Amino acid sequence: MLTHFDAEGRAQMVDVSGKPVTDRVAVAEGHVVMAPETLAHVVQGTARKGDVLGVARLAGIMAAKKTSDLIPLCHPLPITRVTLDLVADDALPGVRIVATVKTSGQTGVEMEALTAVTVAALTVYDMLKAVEKGMAIGGIRLLMKEGGKSGRYAAP
Repeated sequence: MLTHFDAEGRAQMVDVSGKPVTDRVAVAEGHVVMAPETLAHVVQGTARKGDVLGVARLAGIMAAKKTSDLIPLCHPLPITRVTLDLVADDALPGVRIVATVKTSGQTGVEMEALTAVTVAALTVYDMLKAVEKGMAIGGIRLLMKEGGKSGRYAAP
């Protein structure tokens, strides 16, 4: 059942007031593929805009906190922890991104984790676009979520 719609098919924010407060966590991933020469700027710290991975990490954290401002039917949540791991990967070549978001609340933080990864990836692109405009953002998906009535989900 799609709970984001009322009986007349109009969009609505889901009422979570009757749900118990539980610990919840979500992990999402994504990546930015780029030329090896562009990745070298990340690794060597020579990007003109500065520390690509550090700025993208901060952008992802800030984005997780603003998810309800960006996604119309998301609830504002008291996020208790956000971590972003950004790793340069020569085999890609590019940057791999993993976000973990935690809360104790009545609804999950999947959208916050996905938003964190997406905005971190967009920030990597923004910081390197002067070097390469053909970078590709992809692979954004939920890896795992725990908590709430539906329990644990782990991507295959």
